[in-house]
Amino acid sequence: MTDQARTFLKALFVMGLIEGTSTLVLFLVAMPLKHLGDVPVVVPVVGTVHGVLFIVLVLMFLIGRWVVPLSWKMVLLGFVAAVVPFGPFLIDFKIAQMLREDQPA
Repeated sequence: MTDQARTFLKALFVMGLIEGTSTLVLFLVAMPLKHLGDVPVVVPVVGTVHGVLFIVLVLMFLIGRWVVPLSWKMVLLGFVAAVVPFGPFLIDFKIAQMLREDQPA
């Protein structure tokens, strides 16, 4: 694996952590504040940030098809993982495995 591919996979891993965390913040902080704390203004702000991060993650999986190159199966799994809560954390295990397998002995 090239240095560029390793760097991209590391960035994809970090983006998965960030996007997955934004989902948790939306579900566990913003939505309870809206419904239980009567602070509805938080959801549009956190929701917008989460939406942008979601789009970036999906685009990174698509770009990774050519940079790494990721298989179409991995790209599709990335798309699905981006939609499913906790999905980005799960796909990060696969990305970490790809990085570990490429380590020199």
